[in-house]
Amino acid sequence: MGFLDTLLPGRAAKRAEARLRQKQAELRLQLMERRFEGAAGGRRNDGWRSAGTDANTENAPALAVLRNRARDLRRNNPYVERAITGIADNVVGAGIVPRPIGGSERAGKKLAALWRAWADSVQCDADGLENFSGLQHKIMETVVESGECLVRRRRRKSSDGLAVPLQLQVLEPDFLDEEKNGQNGGNLIIQGVEFDSIGRRVAYWLFDEHPGSSGTWRSMQSRRIPAEDVAHIFLPKRPGQARGYTWLAPVMQRVRSFDEMEDAVMEQAKIAACYAAFVTKDDASGGGAKKPPLIERIEPGIIQELGPGEDVSFASPPAFNGYSTYSWQALHAISVGLGIPYELLSHDLKGVNFSSGRMGWLHFARRVDVWQWRMLIPQLCESAWRWFMEAQLLVPAGVAGDASAEWIPPRREMVDPSTETSNLKDRVRNGFTPWTDALRELGVTDPEAHAEQIQKANDLLDKLGLVLDCDPRRMSGAGNAAPTDNPTEEKPTDDGESTDA
Repeated sequence: MGFLDTLLPGRAAKRAEARLRQKQAELRLQLMERRFEGAAGGRRNDGWRSAGTDANTENAPALAVLRNRARDLRRNNPYVERAITGIADNVVGAGIVPRPIGGSERAGKKLAALWRAWADSVQCDADGLENFSGLQHKIMETVVESGECLVRRRRRKSSDGLAVPLQLQVLEPDFLDEEKNGQNGGNLIIQGVEFDSIGRRVAYWLFDEHPGSSGTWRSMQSRRIPAEDVAHIFLPKRPGQARGYTWLAPVMQRVRSFDEMEDAVMEQAKIAACYAAFVTKDDASGGGAKKPPLIERIEPGIIQELGPGEDVSFASPPAFNGYSTYSWQALHAISVGLGIPYELLSHDLKGVNFSSGRMGWLHFARRVDVWQWRMLIPQLCESAWRWFMEAQLLVPAGVAGDASAEWIPPRREMVDPSTETSNLKDRVRNGFTPWTDALRELGVTDPEAHAEQIQKANDLLDKLGLVLDCDPRRMSGAGNAAPTDNPTEEKPTDDGESTDA
């Protein structure tokens, strides 16, 4: 106790109470850290850097670097290329197509015909290279590689000769001005995306040209584009996230380390293959000849002459015999980080049986559902349909009124076609699944047109008097003739008595 504490006992008591509260707080903190190992200090967690920043502050300095490194990995690593294209192949496939709903049946058919004329040709692409399904695939690849993709609506004139005066321009995320931040009146701009006071996206600040274009020598200035003309496709990981980052971010370092390991193993194999022969001559045979030059490089099959008294010795570098195990573990970790099966990434089907293949496929199918229905359909497809509905009003064959679209993803290949087809038949027979929904599961986008084709085929068979095993009206599932009316069946007479026919 100090001199002042002796003179001022009240002050001493307050200081003692403060120290007691501090000790209690420290004890509570230590107790919490003991309960959660991830929050504990000590040697194991020393150097673990973590921050409490929001998603945008966390992503801002890393977006461009991650994006550029992901593109480099795709250009130079076959596994990354396989992963990106494999995801797009399974999410998009032959294309996610709409079926107009709402309004009259006649209006729906007209809209479907207009959509096919516009979307099934390159008219929908501002670059004139892809149809709508091709644009979907390109956009999905860009999202996986760069983390996000932009699609800009380009209005066209009726005189341009398009089925619908509309085109879609696909832009890489580099077109977004990431340096554009801060207040814009009552709105807030975050990394080139402008939000209003209640958090709605109202505009995007885009460059007219790609910032990395070799022809861009002048200073770039971004322009404000209304959000109604831009579709921003990305998979948000955190609430409030304005931009997306590459899907390769969790595995980027592993992929690079795997590349370095492959290079090291290859160099080791090259060194081991450098078998050489050396010839040593004595003084008498050598005479006054000039000594052979010093060996600086050993190549496979080399024969080198050595001078008298010269010898060659080799180092014995340690051999690495666990490459197969390491590569298996590394590729599994990469596939887990990307959310895809190992077999899709590596194309290695050794040791895969029906059960393990089916389990892996079912989980991946659920993941594909997430990518389709959480990202691609609501962000891209619905925006494209809204723009299409507005543009088709400008053509003579346009349909007035509102009509939404039901989007039908591509058919998934069956793991066991025989069993899964039987299961689908049972579900339809027992009323668990409507016949039209069963057709959509099989990739039939227009059940009504499909039924009309069946009717036409049946009429043709009847006209020609043909009976095929595939005709359920004539043949049973076992291949036997279907039962017909019995000519000897007793039919009731008018007075209620029965008589032979």
